[in-house]
Amino acid sequence: LRLAQSGGGLVQPGGSLRRSCEAFGTPLDVDPMRWYRQMPGREREFVAEFHSSGKTRYADSVRGRFTVSREPQNRLFLQMDNLIPDDTGVYFCTVWSIWGQGAQVTVSV
Repeated sequence: LRLAQSGGGLVQPGGSLRRSCEAFGTPLDVDPMRWYRQMPGREREFVAEFHSSGKTRYADSVRGRFTVSREPQNRLFLQMDNLIPDDTGVYFCTVWSIWGQGAQVTVSV
């Protein structure tokens, strides 16, 4: 199993970005699929997750601004709206303790 993420992006505060992640190498539905991020000088932190049941969960810091979704098979998305500078960091998708390569998101004027 391997995870392939879309590239990073630069956006102004208040802007939006959409990240994607796809799992390759298994015929199974991987579950759950999660997003984490690592901000400068800080430990990696949970952002959002999507279960095959349709259940989602968000970190308090992104709830109401970020939306996690999923499409068959094993494609995960993170819609990030109303971005703020504190959202700057490297975003990773993960499943079954396997991590994507990460993608830099920068929110700056």
